[in-house]
Amino acid sequence: MALALGVDTGGTYTDAVLIRDERDVIASAKSLTTRADLAIGVGNAISAVLAQANVAAADVTLASLSTTLATNALVEGQGGRVALVYIGFKARDLEKHGLADALKGDPALVIDGGHSHAGNQAMPLDIAALEEFLGSNTGISGFAVASQFATRNPAHELEAARIITERTGAPVTCSHQLSAKLNGPKRAVTAVLNARLIGMIDRLIGRAQDTLRDLGVTAPMMVVRGDGALMSAEQARERPIETILSGPAASIVGASWLTNVENALVSDIGGTTTDVALIKDGKPAIDPAGARVGGFRTMVEAVAMRTSGLGGDSHVHVVTEGLAGGVFLGPRRVLPVSLIAAEAGDVVHDVLDAQLRSATPGEHDARFARIVPGIPSDGIGAREAVLLERLGDQVLPLDQVLRTRMEHSALSRLVDRGIVQVSGVTPSDASHVLGRLDAWDSAAAHKAMELFARKRVGSGDRLSPTPEALAQMIVDQLTKQTALTLLETAFDEEAEDFGIPPEQLARHVLMQKGLSGHRGLLALDAALNVDVVGLGASAPSYYPAVGTELRCNMILPEHAGVANAVGAVVGRVTFRRSGTVTSPSEGMYRVHLEAGPQDFGDSESALALLETVLRQEAEHEAKAAGAEDIQILVDHDIRTARIEARDVFVEGMLTVEASGRPRVALG
Repeated sequence: MALALGVDTGGTYTDAVLIRDERDVIASAKSLTTRADLAIGVGNAISAVLAQANVAAADVTLASLSTTLATNALVEGQGGRVALVYIGFKARDLEKHGLADALKGDPALVIDGGHSHAGNQAMPLDIAALEEFLGSNTGISGFAVASQFATRNPAHELEAARIITERTGAPVTCSHQLSAKLNGPKRAVTAVLNARLIGMIDRLIGRAQDTLRDLGVTAPMMVVRGDGALMSAEQARERPIETILSGPAASIVGASWLTNVENALVSDIGGTTTDVALIKDGKPAIDPAGARVGGFRTMVEAVAMRTSGLGGDSHVHVVTEGLAGGVFLGPRRVLPVSLIAAEAGDVVHDVLDAQLRSATPGEHDARFARIVPGIPSDGIGAREAVLLERLGDQVLPLDQVLRTRMEHSALSRLVDRGIVQVSGVTPSDASHVLGRLDAWDSAAAHKAMELFARKRVGSGDRLSPTPEALAQMIVDQLTKQTALTLLETAFDEEAEDFGIPPEQLARHVLMQKGLSGHRGLLALDAALNVDVVGLGASAPSYYPAVGTELRCNMILPEHAGVANAVGAVVGRVTFRRSGTVTSPSEGMYRVHLEAGPQDFGDSESALALLETVLRQEAEHEAKAAGAEDIQILVDHDIRTARIEARDVFVEGMLTVEASGRPRVALG
């Protein structure tokens, strides 16, 4: 009997499932994600699911992890302090493709070096400038190295990485190892994000492996990639960027396994994000342009998915413009007041009661902050250090933490680094007030909602007459924003070009009138013409209203709340490796390899060598991940030009895919 254990570590909950012989979910459990030590939440979920199924830990034959932590970190702008070494580019190129935004003020060095399109050295690598830069920058958790045309010749990236490793010992990400495609600035963005995530994902995987071992699970641990395929834990530690959209991708795989739908939109609501993707002909589509998350377009192969900062723990903002006002959700996640009260009840209730006794609403009413233990604070500024000293090991109301306007940005930087968590009113609190949820402190949620309801809108009136009315307003806004996200995805997937961006089409007055079934001189009808699979622990609470709003069939499968964990263990091990053959001059065919370019006198020999190398690399990666019965697929993309009545070879790109089931899953 094959007994597979799937674990998903999300922003709020850690889920675990046990699946027998890849057919039946025999147990599922949830535990709160413990940011201070992720192993606690992972261990609690695994222990609960083993006890529920009454099986021994040693009987588990496959353990696999999916996580939304990388996705959430990029959406919320979190991660370690990094440095970019940018070789052969111009300083102005830092503004391309959001590279400056990805750096978030972290240091970057632009130096001479790089190669030409043909793989020839353009300029020598400026080693002196690199060594001076390394000597003047400390507190770096990871380095990213991107060189011009490194996919044609990675020599300068590899040499810079060697020097950085020798001088600092910090992990180094080379851009050519993440993608074989051109577009240096975009590869640099991907490398920067990978470097930023290395520490966070390494801690998660390391602690998860420790927990499995302590509980007696001896099966090797797998990790879900952003395309839904599996890789080994060691591979994930080296390339954590490939785990962005890991959790959402696992949910798509899980949704397909749970429902057997052929064509549907899948919408997965978590604590931090809502992730929407299309299943077509029974398979999730891969985004050909690379995964986009947190405002960044990467070169990571991942499920084509629209991720928005909308979840059960999204920060609720008051809309003061206009006479009526209203609320808006996200994109940041905050700790629900009901949750922080469940952990520090006396402090939270005392503060809420004092704020309720005040005659006037305060700017920071019902908002708290605390330090997340165990997160490194290297490289922080003086203002950030003052805030950390002020917080200590306490939960404090925000108005006691922030004493000047200038400290607001310092707090934001600490939140970005994951060092501090902020608590505030969320849809989860609204659900507690409405009686839809009772997991945490409902009384604290009610007090926070009362404080929030007192805020004034443009007319000078209260935002809401009662806490219950405000809670319903928040849930209705969640319904509206979820519906818009689904519409945007549907318009984006439509083959027809409407000439208007999907975001505008989803909000167009005619679209909204059609959804409401407008009847006047015109009869307008609109609906989402595809089923929606709703996933996430809160999906049964929120998504029936979304189905009504979009006039579509809403499918809420059994085990919808743990679909990510299901998808973590029903996928395949798959690795793709790509490479290129170019023709720098007539009669010369150049194979671009990790070891450097190799030239041939005919295209057939060049393509044959490239295919052999890519086959070896892809199969080696698949075997290293624990796959067996490996199947190989090769895709040839040969580009020619018609010159003087004959086809002339211009470029050839080969992609080799090695795929198989994890060996341990077969018993």
